[in-house]
Amino acid sequence: MLEITTLADIAALRENIEVECKLAAGKDGKGALPKDFWETYSAFANSYGGDILLGVRERKSHHFEVAGVEGTMKVLNDLWTCLNNPQKVSANLLTESMVQVLDIEGKTVVRVHVPRASRKRQPVFLRGNPLTGTYRRLNSSDCLVDEETVRRMLAEQVEDVRDNHVLNGFGIDELDLDSLHAYRNMLSAHKPDHPWTTLDDLHFLRSLGGWRHDRTSGSQGVTLAGLLMFGQWPAIQEAVPYYFVDFQEQPAGGTETRWLDRVVPDGTWSGNLFDFYRRVVRKLVPDLKVPFALKGDVRQDDTPVHRALREALVNTLVHADYTGRASVLVVKQPPGFIFRNPGRMRVPIEP
Repeated sequence: MLEITTLADIAALRENIEVECKLAAGKDGKGALPKDFWETYSAFANSYGGDILLGVRERKSHHFEVAGVEGTMKVLNDLWTCLNNPQKVSANLLTESMVQVLDIEGKTVVRVHVPRASRKRQPVFLRGNPLTGTYRRLNSSDCLVDEETVRRMLAEQVEDVRDNHVLNGFGIDELDLDSLHAYRNMLSAHKPDHPWTTLDDLHFLRSLGGWRHDRTSGSQGVTLAGLLMFGQWPAIQEAVPYYFVDFQEQPAGGTETRWLDRVVPDGTWSGNLFDFYRRVVRKLVPDLKVPFALKGDVRQDDTPVHRALREALVNTLVHADYTGRASVLVVKQPPGFIFRNPGRMRVPIEP
C-alpha cells in the first residue's frame, strides 16, 4: 500500500499503473465522490490493484498538491453505499482497513487501496453489464476492455484450468509421435529410473496429463495440453484457431532487413510447443559470453543468463492463452530479447 504522510510525499507522486489522484471537490466544492472513481476502481481490480487518492489536485508538469476533501463523511458514505450496489459495481473488494482518512498538514486526503480481484471474481464491472462496463489499467489510463477479453475473463470464472479439457474427436493420431518420443528420451536421460519411462505411449501421455478420462461424461481422449505440447500443426489449428508461435532474430536498427532467422509453423516441422521450444532455445544462447568457470574438474558452460533465457521461454509458452488473437512472439535483437504472449498473468507482478 502507498505510504503518504507529508506534502513532500504528495509532491513526489506520479500517476502510473497503480496510482491515481482525484480532486473529489464536487460541483459545489464541498466534496463528492468523483464519477470517474468507479472506472479506476474497476481498472485496478482487473489489473494489479492500486491506490486512489481523493483530495489531491494535479498541477502543471504532472505535479500534485493537496486540495483536501470537504464533507469527508459524505464521501465515505457514498463510497460504501455504491460498493454494495450491484447496479453500480459488480463486486465490493474493500475492507475498512483499505480506506484511510489521512491528515496532511491540516488537510484531509482519503486513500482507497483497491486490491486485485481474484480470477474467480474478475471481471469487476460497472452499470450491471460486463461487456460495456469492464476496465483495465494501462499506464495511467483506465481503458474499456473489448468484448473478446471480457468473454475470456468470464470463461475463466467457471473454468480456471482449460488445458486439461478433453478434446472430443481428437485421438492419438493427431499427435506427432516423434515429439512425444523425443520428450520421453529427455526424461530418460535426466531421470533414468523414473517409472514413467517404461510405460507405453498412451499411458506415458496420460501420466503427463496429455490424455484424460473424464469420469463425469465418460469420454476420454487427448487434452488441450497434450495437443498443444505434442500435436501436429493441422490438428492444433483446428482445435485452437488463433494458435501461432513465432521466433525472429532481428538485425540492428537502421537496416531494411526485417529478420535474419525465423521459426514459425510452416509445414516443415510439427508446429507444437515442445518442438518450438527445442528449436528456439538453441537459437537464443549461441552468442552469449561464457566466462571460464569450473565445478570440480568440469568446465561450466551454463551461466545465469542461459538459465534466465530458458526460464523466460518456458514461462512464455506455459502461461500463454492460446485462445487469444495475439501470437506468442520471441524476438532476439542485438540489444536484448523480447518475450510476448497473449493472456493475463495468474500472479501479481510483485511476489
